[in-house]
Amino acid sequence: MTHISKSIEIRTPPEKIWEMLALDRLSEWKEGYKEDLTSIEYTSENGTLKDKYRVGFSAQLETKGEGQMNLEITESLENEKIVYHLVGGKFTKDLRLTFLLTPLEEGTKFTYGVDYEISWGILGMFLDKLFARREVKKGVEKALDNLKSILEE
Repeated sequence: MTHISKSIEIRTPPEKIWEMLALDRLSEWKEGYKEDLTSIEYTSENGTLKDKYRVGFSAQLETKGEGQMNLEITESLENEKIVYHLVGGKFTKDLRLTFLLTPLEEGTKFTYGVDYEISWGILGMFLDKLFARREVKKGVEKALDNLKSILEE
């Protein structure tokens, strides 16, 4: 599994960043998310948007690139940490997005972690080293810059 993690300091309290980490808010700052997402269906029993930060919250996503993926929140500590686990994509068979918030004297250290495994065995590992890893890093950096600029306006 490939791990990519990057942190940034944002001059805003963790609560403001936390609001942006809900599934329905990711498109506001996560590069390519809005353009790639074709549908989303909330599938958990507690599938209302008020439950969107709770462990067990689940959804089925359809994207242009990956096709259908199942998503579930596997960890959630309000204003501290949330982990989205996605499975079932055409190219990415296992994906975890981890968002960590650490309060600072003047704002928050926000860490965006991505752990993923590309399908196709050895070929997938080769493609990851050849180009996917670099593209994922660029996406994480761009998302962090977007989030910072939105929240520090």
